[in-house]
Amino acid sequence: MSISEFSVPFRYKTKRNAPLAWIASHAWRQGLVLLIAAIGAIGNALLASVAPVQFGQIFANLTSGTPALAAIARSAMIIGISQAARGLLQFLRNFGFELSAQRIERNVREEFYISLLGKSMTFHALQSVGDLMARATNDIREINFFFSPGVNMVFGSLNFLFVPLFIGWGLNPQLILVPLLFIIAYFIAILFYLRKLKPITDSVRGDFGRMNSRLTEDMDGVETVKAAAREDSEISLFEQNIQAYRDSTVRQGDTEARFVPLLLLAMAMGFGLLHSLLLFQAGVIQLADVITYFSALALLGFPTNTSIFSYSQMSLGVASARRLLAIMNTENILDENAQGHSGRIHGDLVFDDVSFSYGGDSPVLEGLNFTVKAGQTVAIVGQTGSGKTTLAQLINRTYDPTAGSVRIDGLDLRDWKLDSLRSQISIIEQDIFLFSKTVRENIAFGRPGATLDDVIVAAKKAQAHNFITTMPEGYETVIGERGVTLSGGQRQRLALARSFLTDPRILILDDSTSAIDSQTEDEIQKAIQTASQGRTTFIITHRLSQIRWADLIVVLRQGKIAAIGTHRELMQSSDAYRNIFTEL
Repeated sequence: MSISEFSVPFRYKTKRNAPLAWIASHAWRQGLVLLIAAIGAIGNALLASVAPVQFGQIFANLTSGTPALAAIARSAMIIGISQAARGLLQFLRNFGFELSAQRIERNVREEFYISLLGKSMTFHALQSVGDLMARATNDIREINFFFSPGVNMVFGSLNFLFVPLFIGWGLNPQLILVPLLFIIAYFIAILFYLRKLKPITDSVRGDFGRMNSRLTEDMDGVETVKAAAREDSEISLFEQNIQAYRDSTVRQGDTEARFVPLLLLAMAMGFGLLHSLLLFQAGVIQLADVITYFSALALLGFPTNTSIFSYSQMSLGVASARRLLAIMNTENILDENAQGHSGRIHGDLVFDDVSFSYGGDSPVLEGLNFTVKAGQTVAIVGQTGSGKTTLAQLINRTYDPTAGSVRIDGLDLRDWKLDSLRSQISIIEQDIFLFSKTVRENIAFGRPGATLDDVIVAAKKAQAHNFITTMPEGYETVIGERGVTLSGGQRQRLALARSFLTDPRILILDDSTSAIDSQTEDEIQKAIQTASQGRTTFIITHRLSQIRWADLIVVLRQGKIAAIGTHRELMQSSDAYRNIFTEL
């Protein structure tokens, strides 16, 4: 299968140095919609102040001894019109924040996906698929919730904090004392609340990722679990992860239950009423002013009550952003070399004193020196663990040598543009990956524009056409994920067809015919010989029929070249090769 690095940059530049800066760089792109939402939020709060003022006027009118029905009706009409307009502004606020949240989630998901596809195979080999899926789904969804209902409720409700200040000032400057003290205490309490919430929400998202990781492993390895009768043990381990996630969530709920601003609200309402009554008793304000003021204080309940949930949601969003950035900011071990050479590969290949080790461990390959001419077929043989597959992975830069160099057509692989290099190298591995798509789409995966006739020709070369035509819908038959509905030999023939269709300059077969039965082997052998004509081919195999006709055979032993030559030469000169041949 042809492997190409996905190096297309995201549509716009984002700031990945900090979670809030990254979120803000996405939000900036929704400026107009967020501006409309902000206007709706501010207007909603301003119109909320109309009702308390009118309540006071209605009360004053009713207690005046000679109620004026026209004035009462006018106040009622003002309340009705203002609240209707307030409803429209509230719609603009909710719609604006929700639309922005959905767009930001879409963009974050796209950026994260592009980042994942741009990572090296070394990165993916060290990552848990389940945890990556948790980040790519739930953590990104939390970014959505950060804005709606998070920012929506926080920004919308904060405006209500200042309404009692303006109303109190209009009634009597002394009446701003209680709401002012409440606002100061509120923000101090929120600051401490967020500091306490941060490690808890980090734990919630982390525990969810670990739980999802374990679940994915069990689902991928369900056959192994059942074959070993380890269901109870795996259920027990999964329950531990569930318990950890549950405990983190309970800690979050416990913190939310101790939300101090609720107590501050009750105190503000009590002291505010007491203060206004004392001023009334002193003759400073009217009783109607007490009603207006207390109604205004009641508006503090909206920001206080919504803060319990909204700030928690924002904290979860920041924790999720932190987890996403931890992946996105991980350095790509391989340099894509976007400005590198991108010509057509001829096929000459040189291993020049090449050594390789994983993460500084003992070398897997050491001191490899050999030359392959364009169009030659090379068989790589050796016992299990001798480094055969690792050698193949150096050719398409899945990994880079830790010492020495691999050169194609005289150029070090690191001097090639990565996607140009990989688009001309096709690898067929023993573990074939097929997508849950039609047979035609799977064969044409590396060349999406291929016609049906092109796909059929490739399938015939791979000896796959006959079994494909017996399937219910032929080339339009949808196969299960990873090709679970196919036999091992059928999967490998589809992979061969996929490779033939891309017409690579270098073909690598990593034990790719191990699942093919003896009856089919001769036909596949002819197909491989046909495919190898005109291109450099590497074969990693234990099948003698494929080793014999190779132009060059490289014998590996414990990561070093034990012998090199043709089959006839090695049978005469190499004990290591004869031993392998005898074992086979």
